[in-house]
Amino acid sequence: MISRNFHKVFLENIIYLCKNNRLQQPLDIRNMNTDNKISRRDALKRIGTAVISSAVASSGLFSLASCAEKVKKRIILYFTGTGNCLYVARQLAKDGTELLSIPQLMKQKKFEIEADEIGLVYPIYGHMPPYMVRQFIQKAKLKAGYKFAILTYGARKCDAVEIWNGISQKAGNAFDYINTLVMVDNWLPNFDMNEQILIDKHIPENIQKITADLSARRCWHEPVTEEEREMHRGFMAYTGLNPEIGFLMKSEKYFTVTDACIDCSVCVSVCPRGNYELSSQGVRMKGDCEFCFACIQNCPQKAIRFAKNETDPLLGRGEANPNARYRNEHISLVDIKRANSQF
Repeated sequence: MISRNFHKVFLENIIYLCKNNRLQQPLDIRNMNTDNKISRRDALKRIGTAVISSAVASSGLFSLASCAEKVKKRIILYFTGTGNCLYVARQLAKDGTELLSIPQLMKQKKFEIEADEIGLVYPIYGHMPPYMVRQFIQKAKLKAGYKFAILTYGARKCDAVEIWNGISQKAGNAFDYINTLVMVDNWLPNFDMNEQILIDKHIPENIQKITADLSARRCWHEPVTEEEREMHRGFMAYTGLNPEIGFLMKSEKYFTVTDACIDCSVCVSVCPRGNYELSSQGVRMKGDCEFCFACIQNCPQKAIRFAKNETDPLLGRGEANPNARYRNEHISLVDIKRANSQF
């Protein structure tokens, strides 16, 4: 509905244009003579059309019409431990995009999501999704005309795209577009964080390519080679992980808190499963662990360490550099807390 005030402004514009001869479509009265056999009525219609079009342009009606065009709503779901996926989600966000943390959705038991476009960004662990992401997609009802998933990794992606496609399809939430994106690898047992952050992985360029694909609503899954499938099979055989679960450990078995702890409670706030608590005896942890490393990477005192277990194929070698930690430079500690806090 156009307001009464708009009608008033519209009429005032017409009067002004007529008085001041400022029509945007000048009229040639000479063409309105009898030689061209134009009637008085047709001449008046031409004048009226020119006046109205000029008045509409000056009154902003065209702007109102363009604003009325429906803007596609995009929602991006994300899981993050050290900020990489939150950073990517922000880079893929358009004006008005809503970013939703999967740990928060799980806490709120919110599984029905509807938008024109729904995206999902998560880190691959052993080429598989975090267990919480797997849990979410199995419960979720995603309603959108276009769904995309971006899977971040640091060194090897193997058949992560096919793994996610199988999980999401089985859950009734198939994705139109699945791609991977190489980022800083934060797997502490194998990589020195100080060395990782110096490697140029062409992140801005790769994000730009993905952004173009999404703008065009490209339907595409990144191809997987037989060699990549074989590499994943070898990894699973070596680690003994359950392919239906992936990385789901016990925090009390794999982590320990040293005397460097100052009871700042950062670990309590950044754990997406709420495994940490601050008691009168200090920090304690217990429960299923995503192995996202949010606790160990974000501890400001580097007081959280891996527990010694030389027989474990994942952590037998300890850490590459116990004094190096990582959080995405564009993401703050407060951002991680807001995304993951279970309290």
